[in-house]
Amino acid sequence: MGFCFGVRLAVNAAESALEQNSSGKKIFSLGPLIHNETVLKNLSERGLKILEENQIDLLDENCVVLLRAHGVPPNVLQKIKAQGADVIDSTCPRVATSILRAEEFSKKGGCVILAGDAGHGEVRAVQGSAEQGGGKFVLVQNAAEAEKASDFFEGRSCEKSVLLCQTTFSPDEFKKIADVLLSKIPDLQVLDTICPATQSRQKALRDLAKKSDAIIVVGGKKSANSRRLFELARALCEKSFFVENAQDVARLLQEGSLCGVENVGITAGASTPDFLIEEVERAIQAQC
Repeated sequence: MGFCFGVRLAVNAAESALEQNSSGKKIFSLGPLIHNETVLKNLSERGLKILEENQIDLLDENCVVLLRAHGVPPNVLQKIKAQGADVIDSTCPRVATSILRAEEFSKKGGCVILAGDAGHGEVRAVQGSAEQGGGKFVLVQNAAEAEKASDFFEGRSCEKSVLLCQTTFSPDEFKKIADVLLSKIPDLQVLDTICPATQSRQKALRDLAKKSDAIIVVGGKKSANSRRLFELARALCEKSFFVENAQDVARLLQEGSLCGVENVGITAGASTPDFLIEEVERAIQAQC
């Protein structure tokens, strides 16, 4: 539970930049640094501002921009640097590898197929890299979309094409997508780029569900990996709840949602800080 390596890297980079800002530069993150409102609020109070892509033209040499763990499309990075701002690259190393692979296969003239969530920051970064490389990019979000996407490849050689995966995607859904595509595109290269932290959390949740009457998933409502943990929790345990903090737990207790429950399992997404998990645990223990 708690921060994965990539998220911790980004948060540490932000805290370091804020602490060492002796020159008084304006410090931004390009979009929300991580998908956790409590962490974002704490960083905002210390001076970190969120920069939207349509505000890049307002940057100058008195600005510092942190790239979040999800990465950034190459053309967006070029715009930031052209404004003279300093850049701190907090892209998760695993995401950075996917971005490089997308560029590599694209430059070979192949197609980059990505299993992921439309609009997700990591998806946009990988797509931007693939498109800059001159190749074709296809996003598939589930097996049904994979069926439709495979029609494009009928009768074509795909030895230079690759299937990648958003690092926080569902391992089960990725396998379904890969099976569909490989049944129609035998020479497609498949690279499982799901982060081990995502897989280990889901495995731990499966083990936890076997001995829990109810499961509490702690995470930001905009966090893709936290949402998937909750979806899995609901499939494994009827009494599963998605909370952001101890206040949400208090409401569950007031509503009687945990009445008759003997064993409560707690899990948390990769962008959930330890102190929030501990607060949720204390809130439950105080009433049970």
